[in-house]
Parts: sequence; structure tokens; C-alpha cells
Amino acid sequence: MKRVLIISQHFYPEIGSHANRIKHLFMQLKQENFDVRIFTSEPSYPNKKIYENADFWDEESLNCEKDNIVRIKINNRKYSNSILNRLFYYLEVALKFLFLIVKDKQQYDYIFVTSPPIFTGFVGLFAKYRYKCNFILDIRDLWPESLKGVGVFNYPFILNFFGVLEKILYKKSDKIIINSLGFEEYIQKKANIPKSKILFIPNGAVREEIASNDKKENKIPRIIYAGNLGLAQNTELINNLVPLLENQGINLTIIGYGVNKNELFNSIKQYKNVTIIKPLTRKECFKIITEHDLGLVTLKDKEVFKTVLPGKIIDYMTCGVPIVGVIDGYAKEIVEKERVGIASNSDDPQEMVSLIKKLLDDKKLREEMSQREHKVILRDFNWEANIKKLVEYMN
Repeated sequence: MKRVLIISQHFYPEIGSHANRIKHLFMQLKQENFDVRIFTSEPSYPNKKIYENADFWDEESLNCEKDNIVRIKINNRKYSNSILNRLFYYLEVALKFLFLIVKDKQQYDYIFVTSPPIFTGFVGLFAKYRYKCNFILDIRDLWPESLKGVGVFNYPFILNFFGVLEKILYKKSDKIIINSLGFEEYIQKKANIPKSKILFIPNGAVREEIASNDKKENKIPRIIYAGNLGLAQNTELINNLVPLLENQGINLTIIGYGVNKNELFNSIKQYKNVTIIKPLTRKECFKIITEHDLGLVTLKDKEVFKTVLPGKIIDYMTCGVPIVGVIDGYAKEIVEKERVGIASNSDDPQEMVSLIKKLLDDKKLREEMSQREHKVILRDFNWEANIKKLVEYMN
């Protein structure tokens, strides 16, 4: 039986696409008869307190894996608007992972490391030589490009240094996994990486999560935003949309977290058409998403975000909820090509309301989109099928 060590900052029971991706990778590799162990941190995203609720610990098979789930404790406060504070947090995580690896006496066939943050990637490179095994680098976002994209980190020397580190990681890894095809060309050009070294395994859903096409009709139109309200998301647009939606008699539900959450919530809490829900388990979140007519996605208009595929797009498709989004690049291409919603690269709130009304006024179109979403998820974003690509490489 081949042994795999996963190194990831986030993991079950945390919410968010990072933790969910690694949870599914861990579980699927187990089902494929790999001996899997993970080094991760104690659950704390978006805050530690929510994990005192037993509802978040809802995967019994993982609750029984205590010997194979090694967690580090972190002292530094991480989630703030200060990018420097985050970088120090990431560095603290990396140093504690390195300490674990130095002490660890076990042997592995593969090291699987997910990045960003880029420091964790270098932990994986160290582990490659420490254990003398293959190094699989999982890229969920482009660093330092995404740091430039959010526009709050203006230290050219550090950004250039990260760019050098990024190139080293691409070259020294034995296999590169990407969760968006939008990353492929960038990585190839950045470090002269052959296409054969890159493997596309998107975020996805397991079969039991995929909603049926039976949906109740809402008397009052309801749209939902579920996910991160961070530096990459266009929260200003959501703020501007709320009063316009209220004028049209459209309700908006937000299940959100992230550094811009409080600012947005304080700005819109007086509107009667807004329902704000605290972070939920993935199962509870999917149940609520399914009850809505449309799913909202917003990204800032930056070049780097044209390469990403937001996890909430996959979540909405999993729940059979058509998408309306201010997105561009690869994400827009997916929505338009698969005809599962409407996408625009304009952040004009009036235009967004027009797109929303266009879908809300056409029930038949929404039903057709929902049916297509079901097929797309089963075909392209199904964990049970996509894990086979990784297993084929590892065998």
C-alpha cells in the first residue's frame, strides 16, 4: 500500500473551498486504498469559536482518523486586513510544519502539498528531500499574482522574491495539480513547464451532494451569495445591488465570511430584503442554496482573477441553482459555454439587476440551466471520477 503525506494549512472541519478540497482528496485517496496522513492546523477559519459546535464535525470517518490527522497550534492572529500580518501567520504555520517533518520518522511515497500560501509549498519541497519521495504540488491560486490582484500589498521586492520562489516550486515539483484550467498557460510560461507535468483536478462534489432537479417555486424571488467576502470579491457591487433588488421585490440571502464581511453587513443590514446567515456546515449550506432561484458570484476586475474558477460556481451547479455573475476569463467561459447562467464583466449594478430579472422572469430557462448544471457536475466536477486521474499518476 502506497503512503501519502498531505500538508495543508486548512482541512476538515473548516469551511471554505481550500479545506473542502483537501478533505475530499484525503477521503477519496483512502477509498482508493492509499495510506494517507495529513499535517494541518487546528480549525480556525474564519474563527475558532464556530468549531465548538459539534455540527461541523459531521464526517464520522474523519473523526476516527485521529492518528493520521496531525494538527499544529498557531499563536499568531491571521485573518485581518493586514497582508503583512497574514504573511507572518503563514510563516509561523510553515515553520511548525517543518518542525513536524524533522521529527517525523515515517516514510512516504508521495508528498502532496497545496498552495497558496507559498511558504507551505516550500515545506513540501523540504519534505521531498527529507523523505526522498515524489513531490506533488497542488495549485489553488497563483501566488504572488493574486497578492498583486487584491491591490493591498505594495512591496515590489517581496513580490519579486515570491515570484522567484514560485518558479523554483514549479520546477522542483514532480507533478503539478491545478484546480482551474486558467492556470495552465501561466505556469507553463512562468517556468518553462511541459504540459504533461500539469494535471487538472477541479474542485467538485461527491455524488451524494448533487441535488435532484425537483425544486419548489418561490413566491418571492430569492437569490443567494454563499462564500467568502474577501479581498478578491467585489463586495462593493453587492452593497450597491441591495437597494436596487429591494426596489424590484427581490430577496437576497448571504451566507458569508471573510475580511470584508462586517463592513458589508453593517452597510446593508437596514434593508428588509436581505437575510444574513452565519457560516454553516457544507451540508446545511447546500440545503439553503437549493431553495434559491439564482446564485450570485462577484470578482474584482483584475487580470489574475480571469484565471480562477470560484468554488461557489461549482457549489451553485451542484445545487442546481443557475448562476448570475460579474466574472471574466475562465469562469465566464465555463458559465457561458455550459449555458448554466449569465455572466458579465461589467460591475454596473443596474446592468446586474437587468440580468437577474431576465433569469427570474424566465422559469423555463432556469429549469433548463439547472438540468444542464446537473450534467456538467457529473461529467466534469465529480470527485469520484476526477480522483482517478491522480490515482493513475500515483500508481
